[in-house]
Amino acid sequence: MNARARDGSAGDVDYGTVGGGYGDHRRPDPRIGARIHAALGAARTVVNVGAGAGSYEEGPWEVTPVEPSAAMRAQRPAHLAPAVDAVAEQLPFPDAAFDAALTTFSVHQWSDPAAGLRELRRVARGPVVVLTCDPDRVRDFWLYDYCPEVLDTEARRYPALGDLVSALGGTVTVAPVPVPFDCTDGFNEAYYGRPERLLDPAARQACSAWSFVAAPVRERFAAALRRDLADGTWDARYGALRQQPALEGSLVLLTALPG
Repeated sequence: MNARARDGSAGDVDYGTVGGGYGDHRRPDPRIGARIHAALGAARTVVNVGAGAGSYEEGPWEVTPVEPSAAMRAQRPAHLAPAVDAVAEQLPFPDAAFDAALTTFSVHQWSDPAAGLRELRRVARGPVVVLTCDPDRVRDFWLYDYCPEVLDTEARRYPALGDLVSALGGTVTVAPVPVPFDCTDGFNEAYYGRPERLLDPAARQACSAWSFVAAPVRERFAAALRRDLADGTWDARYGALRQQPALEGSLVLLTALPG
């Protein structure tokens, strides 16, 4: 297992350094949340692993959040339950302690995703729900033309869907999740039709893949996108996305029921 960073971050990103703006830019989108709610079904007790600042926790459940990063725990709103300081691969709960388990935009951060998913399966009596991205589709996005280094990083970090399905066991469904045009959860594809938003360094910092590229790469990206927005090149190539109500990109939802 990877050594934890000073603030407790257990994956490949030190959120004590880059996680300060997550609460502002990674706000749960209600349409994505509705799909998560449906996948959780009739669950009343849910463990949310890699809970971060609390996205997608609000609902008719008793949520037990798990988050190793102190910086992320500090951003949780006061009305949400305080998070347990633990990692996915070693959950401090007995077998079948919860009706369901949830993890959103987190599994790619774990040092051993298969071990972490087996832990979610161990502590959940019912569904295990995983919101993640399909690495085979990450590069199918206009950002790749401007900063391939970022999407190459994302494609490398996200586990293959087949590996996740194998680790979860039981009966697993994999469903694409359309990204709404005005998505409030600011991952890269959330700005598919609003490219200007990615000129904001704080918006980029709220997507962990940007922390893996050097400052000159980020500066090159911003200069190229700003130029192409100013002279109409971006709109000539991709402007139809500004009228597209949703994007079916790399975002997927896995729902695993016990076998």
